[in-house]
This record gives sequence, structure tokens and C-alpha cells, in this order.
Amino acid sequence: MSLADQVLAVNNDLPIRTEKPVHSGKVRSVYWLTDADSRRLIEQKGYDVPVDTPLAIMVISDRISAFDCIWQGEGGLKGVPGKGAALNAISNHWFKLFKENGLADSHILDIPHPFVWIVQKAQPVMIEAICRQYITGSMWRAYEKGERDFCGIELPEGLSRDSKLPELLQTPSTKGILKGIDGVPEADDVNITRKNIEDNFEAFNFKSADDIGLYEKLLTQGFDLISAQLAKIDQIFVDTKFEFGYVKDTQGNDKLIYMDEVGTPDSSRIWDGEAYRQGNVIENSKEGFRQLLLNHFPEPDILLNKDRMAERTALANDNPLPVDVLMAVSETYTGIAEKITGEKIELSANPKAEIIEILKRDYQLVD
Repeated sequence: MSLADQVLAVNNDLPIRTEKPVHSGKVRSVYWLTDADSRRLIEQKGYDVPVDTPLAIMVISDRISAFDCIWQGEGGLKGVPGKGAALNAISNHWFKLFKENGLADSHILDIPHPFVWIVQKAQPVMIEAICRQYITGSMWRAYEKGERDFCGIELPEGLSRDSKLPELLQTPSTKGILKGIDGVPEADDVNITRKNIEDNFEAFNFKSADDIGLYEKLLTQGFDLISAQLAKIDQIFVDTKFEFGYVKDTQGNDKLIYMDEVGTPDSSRIWDGEAYRQGNVIENSKEGFRQLLLNHFPEPDILLNKDRMAERTALANDNPLPVDVLMAVSETYTGIAEKITGEKIELSANPKAEIIEILKRDYQLVD
């Protein structure tokens, strides 16, 4: 079995019974189940949702994206071994702790396989909910150029790169392109203020103005819980992105929940504590891969300049990376997952065949 066989690179071609097009994102693919299969599984498996709730199978991949491109390795290696399983294991761990600590539910109802979630349909809040404990990355680059206002928050003078901020900051941005909102550019992932959200809460898909405070509370609580747990293994939770959405409870009431993934190396920066105390930053997150790409190619502006997207896409397509680069990323992802969960990430010999077998045998979702 070759290394390439152990990687699940294409995840939108599984023979899962569905009547809708498969939605394939950068990393995950979503298969919406038929009404009959959704209803059957809710009854058979006892999922705590209304019986008419639409369900989906969400399959993660081992693809790696950075700078809005998918990157590949030499020798047909089209992803990072162990990455998908590591991301899911970390999210599963945090979602379980959130629920145990009374924070909020997630969209996940069942985990048939390390690569697979069964999720309930949620109406997403159109906000990338970002929390920052340290000044680094894009915030530092802007601060260094003299910017002091971030999402309506005034930063003090005299901050240094990678230093801890005076307080935990929430710096939200748009999720997708939102149109017709005064003061909010019609572009994906643009910074917004709390006032933008308050003045247009319905446009951001909030059910009520009060839920703005609830999402902020859940964001802070989630960040603090993960940060405290990571500190126990001497890791620093630097910043992260959460996503939220609404589902119906069994009484038919709207309920705000966590969506997508939380506290993973893809959605967060995580630094090694011992190295940081010695004045070094060691990334246990995708940021390390981004920095590697910036150093690997002679013209980093292609990766940073949104006006050069065509060149960037060509760069990713035409330049497979050395295998040892992707294996180093694999070690980062599986290593931090094993530290967080306390369990080994096992590489599957053929993840796609395993998924099909389980969904056919235990869920009757493959004909």
C-alpha cells in the first residue's frame, strides 16, 4: 500500500444515496440525505432532533489548502497523510467538552468513521467569529503599518510582534459575500464591527439582536475552555475562528450551536509553550505550512496579493511540493491531535473503502 493510497484526496465521489448535488469545499464534502433516509436514521439511531430534520453526511479529506489554493506533493501525493483524521479527532474532542461544560451543542449527531460526521442541517450565521489572544499574522502586519482600529476596537501603542494582547479580542469578519449592508464591503472575509452586526443583525442571519451577545459569550467561553486545556499540555491558544448556526430543538425552537470545526490546526494558531518562553515561535498549526510556502517560492507576493490569484493558482497546480514537506505537516497535525486527545491517530490503509463499507453496513446509505 503506497503512501498516496492512504490519503483521501477526492471525497465528493462516494456512492452515498442523495438526490442533491454534492457540495465540495476546500477540505470537506457534504452529501444531503433523502428525506426518507434522514427520517429513518433519526428514528433508528435515536438522534435528539425533530423527525423532519434534514441530515447530511460530511466527509473530510486529507487535502491541504493555504492562500485559497489546494497544494499537492510529488509522486501523486495529493494530500497530507493523517490530516483529515487529526482535524476531526480534535474537533470531536472540543465539541464533547463544550457539551459537558454546558456551552452549546454542535451540528454533529454521529461519528461513523474518523473521516465522517453525520450532521443536522443548520442555518449559518454569516460571520467568521474570530478571537485573538496574541498579536500576530494579518493583525500584526496591519499594526506594523500604523493601523490601530480593528473591527471597531482601538489597539494601544507599543505592542510588539507575537506578544500577548491586553485582553481577548473578538475581531469578526464576513462569511461569504454579503450584499446591501451599509458600511460592509461586498467581499468575502472583510473585517466588521459589532455596530455593523447590531445595525444589520438579520442580514447576518441572527434571529434576534440578543443572540449577538449569545454568540460572543459562546465564542469567549469556547476560546477560554480550549485555551485552558491546551495550557495543560504546554500549548498556547493564539487565535481561532469559530462558526455558528441555528437548528431546531425537538420542540421546534431555534437554538444557536457551534458549526464546522473548532480549535483545530486549520482554524487556529497553536504555539509551543516552552519555545515561546525562550523567545521562539513553533507553530503546531497550518500557519507553519503557510510560512514554509512563503519561504519556498522566490516571489511571496504571489501568495499574499489577492490581485495575483491566477498566478497563485498556477503556482499551486504546477509545483508539487517535496514529499518530506507534506510529511512534516502530517507530523504537526497528528502530533498535536495526539497531544490534545491522548489517543493515537491511525493511518487507514484505504479510507474511502472503509467509509463506503461502514455507511453501507451500519447505515444503509449505499446501494
